[in-house]
Amino acid sequence: MSDRPPSPPLDGGADVLDVLLAGGERAEQLRHVRTVPARPGVRGEWPTWADPRLVANYRASGVEAPWRHQVETADAVHAGRHTVIATSTGSGKSLALWLPTISAILSAPAPTGSVAAMRRRPSALYLSPTKALAADQLASLERLLRGASAGGTDLGGQARVASCDGDTSFDERDWVRAHADVVLTNPDFLHFSLLPGHERWARLLRGLTHVIVDECHAYRGVFGAHVSLVLRRLLRLARFYGADPIVVAASATTGDPADTLVRLTGVDPGSVHATTRDTAPQGQRRIVFWEPAALDSHGGNPWDTADQGGEWGEDWGEGGVISGTPDVPRRSALTESAELLRDLVRARRRTLAFVRSRAGSEVVAATAAQAVGQDALEGDPVDVLREGGEVAVAAYRGGYLPEERRTLEQALRTGRLTALATTNALELGVDISGLDAVLMTGWPGTRVSFWQQAGRAGRAGADGVAVLVASANPLDTYLVHHPSAVLDEAIEVTTFDPTNPYVLAPHLCAAAAEVPLTESDLPSFGLTDTTLLDELVRRGLLRRRPTGWYWNQARREVPSQLTDLRGSGTAGVAVVDAVTGAMLGTVDGGRADSTVHPGAVYVHQGRSFVVETLEDDVALVVPGDVAHRTMATAAHHATFVDVLEEMSWGPVTWRYGHVEVTSQVQGYDVRVPPSMEVVARHELDMPVHVLPTTGVWWTVGSDTLLAETGIAPGDVPGALHAAEHAAIGVLPLLATCDRWDIGGLSTALHPETGAPTVLVHDGHPGGAGFAQRGFRAAARWIEATYQAVASCGCRHGCPRCVYSPKCGNGNSPLNKAGALAVLDYLRSLAP
Repeated sequence: MSDRPPSPPLDGGADVLDVLLAGGERAEQLRHVRTVPARPGVRGEWPTWADPRLVANYRASGVEAPWRHQVETADAVHAGRHTVIATSTGSGKSLALWLPTISAILSAPAPTGSVAAMRRRPSALYLSPTKALAADQLASLERLLRGASAGGTDLGGQARVASCDGDTSFDERDWVRAHADVVLTNPDFLHFSLLPGHERWARLLRGLTHVIVDECHAYRGVFGAHVSLVLRRLLRLARFYGADPIVVAASATTGDPADTLVRLTGVDPGSVHATTRDTAPQGQRRIVFWEPAALDSHGGNPWDTADQGGEWGEDWGEGGVISGTPDVPRRSALTESAELLRDLVRARRRTLAFVRSRAGSEVVAATAAQAVGQDALEGDPVDVLREGGEVAVAAYRGGYLPEERRTLEQALRTGRLTALATTNALELGVDISGLDAVLMTGWPGTRVSFWQQAGRAGRAGADGVAVLVASANPLDTYLVHHPSAVLDEAIEVTTFDPTNPYVLAPHLCAAAAEVPLTESDLPSFGLTDTTLLDELVRRGLLRRRPTGWYWNQARREVPSQLTDLRGSGTAGVAVVDAVTGAMLGTVDGGRADSTVHPGAVYVHQGRSFVVETLEDDVALVVPGDVAHRTMATAAHHATFVDVLEEMSWGPVTWRYGHVEVTSQVQGYDVRVPPSMEVVARHELDMPVHVLPTTGVWWTVGSDTLLAETGIAPGDVPGALHAAEHAAIGVLPLLATCDRWDIGGLSTALHPETGAPTVLVHDGHPGGAGFAQRGFRAAARWIEATYQAVASCGCRHGCPRCVYSPKCGNGNSPLNKAGALAVLDYLRSLAP
């Protein structure tokens, strides 16, 4: 790779870059460009064991010969080894997965309808983290098996494939259970339906030869721990039915993918093969680091659409100039991305604009659409596309109905839709080729996600441009001024902890309800003794019998519903139009209080609705042509439960342990774009929520802090608060998380420690390992935090250094100078 200024528009990539630069008018926003040169591919030979009809179909579809890494992977799977392939976006991982899997199915006798034959047929289960990816894989697989239309052999009757998820009708599920050889689904369907009802899936489980886990790098943190336990339950049930399936995983380029597969499944490390050398061709790709435009004195408010929290997305405004206007006020990343997207659409450049929040994706899409003359009054973009029309820009996010998502995906593939503003729902491997550009509105959280999103530009060997547009948080500020922290650092190892008792306990209950647990099952779930099972017996959830642990059938709960895999711990909330009765979408149950509380503004494909009521897991909304936006405000408190690890930096004590964080949404602000000025505040009476989790905190005596930093006593709360914000913003640089996985609290006198205290905690029940990583890398963490704040050009603090995008106290009080003094003092003590 080489670092050099952008060259003139001689090729597709340079042309896109010229569009972004607007003939030089935006040159000052360009902070860094790195060119990743093109590379040729290295071909291999089709394996001799591969079914010749399937090979002929691949050839008929345009794949004359596989890449060498595809052959390496397929050979390992065929040899019976658990296998993970971790190569770049667009490198053809799907072929490596399906070639051995489908060949094994085709090697069996053709379906005859006899029960005995069906019981003996091999089968495969494909899992993806999103329904969109499963639908895309199904379409690709069906095209491959219908090879007759491309001059191959129609194999659809000999390898029957189908998807089955929560959107599948009961009649279709019956057909899948009875006939499908390959079932494409997601971990949620396994957890809530297939595993609890495994007797009805006995045919599939009895013949299970391959379990394909696609995009396995997406399974990190709490979600990763849940999926790991679902997979272990699946493999346990397969063994119960006499099967011993091979696990085949596909991943983006990550650190130690073999270890990830071992931790996901619990399989023997010696039985795992990892393919990591990518031999597919790659077009030239330009990686651009971009800082939003500076505003002059007449350019509007620097917080016009600030990248902050509340209902208006994790990237929306906490509003107004609070105190200390930055020396160089800048537009928000949302505004900047919308403008860049507008110009790319005008130039007919096919583009994905990744945005951190659902509401933010609506903002970018609506703003760009309006700028290119796409009138919202012409109708919902999805309806226009369904009727065969063309659309310039649309939004795409979780919470849309499945048929809406699939319409948008198909339109982008065919070119009837030029650009999408999307959440990370389209980060994964949905096959949308030929994209000219990718805009990343804010740091995506990990280097894995950064390269995965960037890899969507110029897929299939074409040139492309990927742009990181810095959002208003300390980490983005740090990265655009230190691009090597992204481009030259090793990609993270995916981290998750399936032994977390808060995650493990409900899965043990579910497993016991499926097939009673025995002591021989303990290693499969990472247990070294029966302590946790005994605790579940004590609580009345399980019953101990001589033959094992059984689910207590007297309980009213459904075991699989004791938890949800996505980490919210509560059911999703449906958003329903009170006028028409139509379901507009869903929101996570854990975010409902702050996103669809009474009075909140909810946006769907550019249309505004106002929430009337929130009760019984349903938010009723009414259409409203409103100009304002809403943001919830909340109160938080932390209690330290115990200390697991401790260390001293002289007078400063660091601790890591269990904490309980109490939170309550207490009201909401009404804000008016573009300044996001607060024009009204309303109180709410919402439930109190308690989060048992893990945290890292440091304390120091008040007298010592004042003497060593020179801070006035009245400035201590603002200094600690600002240091806490900055530390939260930078921790994702060290741990596999983003700032939305973690939270924090600070106080000049905590009632339990009796001293100034700063806490950063995991945002998931039981913890997710992020705070522990911060504790163990504290010296590097504090140094990076200090550098991020010190490098910001503002005088008194701004969203790019110490203002938080999700502060429940309205970013007050904050004291940047005090924070720098505190951080400098801490770094001087670091070992």
